[in-house]
Amino acid sequence: MVERFLSQTSFTSQEDFIKNLKINVPENFNFGYDVVDAWAAEQPDKPALLWTNDQGECRQFTFADMKRYTDMTASYFQSLGIGHGDMVMLILKRRYEFWYSTIALHKLGATVIPATHLLTKKDIVYRANAADIKMIVCAGEEVITQHIIDSLPDSPSIKSVVSVGPEIPEGFEDFHKGLENAAPFVRPEHPNSNDDISLMYFTSGTTGNPKMVAHDFTYPLGHIVTGSFWHNLHKDSLHLTIADTGWGKAVWGKLYGQWIAGATVFVYDHEKFTPADMLQMIQDYRITSLCAPPTIFRFLIREDLTKYDLSSLQYCTIAGEALNPAVFDTFYKLTGIKLMEGFGQTETTLTVATFPWMEPKPGSMGVPNPQYDVDLLRPDGTRAEDGEQGQIVIHTTNGKPIGLFKEYYRDAERTREAWHDGLYYTGDVAWRDEDGYLWFVGRADDVIKSSGYRIGPFEVESALMTHPAVVECAITGVPDEIRGQVVKATIVLAKDYKDKAGDALVKELQDHVKKVTAPYKYPRVVEFVDELPKTISGKIRRVEIRATDNEKKHTK
Repeated sequence: MVERFLSQTSFTSQEDFIKNLKINVPENFNFGYDVVDAWAAEQPDKPALLWTNDQGECRQFTFADMKRYTDMTASYFQSLGIGHGDMVMLILKRRYEFWYSTIALHKLGATVIPATHLLTKKDIVYRANAADIKMIVCAGEEVITQHIIDSLPDSPSIKSVVSVGPEIPEGFEDFHKGLENAAPFVRPEHPNSNDDISLMYFTSGTTGNPKMVAHDFTYPLGHIVTGSFWHNLHKDSLHLTIADTGWGKAVWGKLYGQWIAGATVFVYDHEKFTPADMLQMIQDYRITSLCAPPTIFRFLIREDLTKYDLSSLQYCTIAGEALNPAVFDTFYKLTGIKLMEGFGQTETTLTVATFPWMEPKPGSMGVPNPQYDVDLLRPDGTRAEDGEQGQIVIHTTNGKPIGLFKEYYRDAERTREAWHDGLYYTGDVAWRDEDGYLWFVGRADDVIKSSGYRIGPFEVESALMTHPAVVECAITGVPDEIRGQVVKATIVLAKDYKDKAGDALVKELQDHVKKVTAPYKYPRVVEFVDELPKTISGKIRRVEIRATDNEKKHTK
């Protein structure tokens, strides 16, 4: 399959990759027809999805199954009035109906809006009105359906609500009944053009309402590099990305790039993450490839790995937060597998990564994906030298790269702020070493300027996280008359250390940071808290910590 879209399908070095990576984009590309249905026509029995849950259920879907069920779903959605350009929100957790619905909506030329089950009434109302959502398809669990019911009076655009069960509340359509009774699917004459919106995410920024990140129909092709060359997948791979379908990470790791590479996607539908259960899954189902945030690997290595047969694992990748080199080393010692890091945003596909032909440097994101022309710029717009911090930008003077978003939907101003004069500004800061590897520093507005030094929160957080007392932490800058700003650490302590919160522990943590990283980066101010403020996607809101500190300062 991948050879349809790539002029060259294997690479031996970064030079070869830069020179010869070329993605061929068909006219009116549609992932539903051009990938899922194409597999079903050529290799109908090829496994596409292996779904399990924490109740012991297990279902295997071939590509022929996926074609059949997505056609039925598309026909059913048509009967509910869904067609080209309609906005449909999916709150489906890890239910297999997410795959049915997403592909079905692609086939209709509609727009998929994946969303988390953590949304409350207020969140649903905001999203429904911001995007004129026409239909919601959800898991039939009371906590989800109730929020939807509560939101309906204030969401006039919503015409249908559909539940996949087990509960079908009054006023909700029954998804599975709808499939049973669906008429044979007739493909629309012109489902989409390449620049139509196929997928949209509400992404919580650090300030204001969530932005609507709109992707066009070519976006899945942008994930060829994600699946084939970062996850390093092939036709016999069984790949697990640990992510809920409400987050962008799901289409990065549980759909597009994986199916184009011909891999089988493994899904474990669970309520609560338990490291031992995850290891059991890897053992029992012989998973070959795993992608997860570093935190997950931190939990996995705390278990006794000798109790599990992990010999099927061939490749592991990480993204989303700081990797502590100690986690890398321990996992490598225990499994012989090196964790390969990557970086990207909801607005992009994989932008920077450690590729199979490279030696990973623990803590580094890797090198730019040649699909994007990536640069690091100083605040004055000039190019940052090696060793110097700069904002990660993507050049777009030669046109929009495949995988880069189309716009912030209905927000031309925000789009212009982030993307102007031939550059998309990611808002993330990194530095480049002499070998061309990039190292993440933090969000541009999170960087602390103290006594002439620029300090990235990421590095200090990583250093603190290596101390057993620290469960979570956030690094921010607080104003200081002498230094301009000083580093502040807001820390959630481990259970065993809560009683020890005081000056002695503060000193111990400060000394620990001085040993692990450059001494000038240590936190001069330390505050212990019970929890950190977070966005709905679980990212720490440093902006809120800064605002609280400013308030305290002004009320003194």
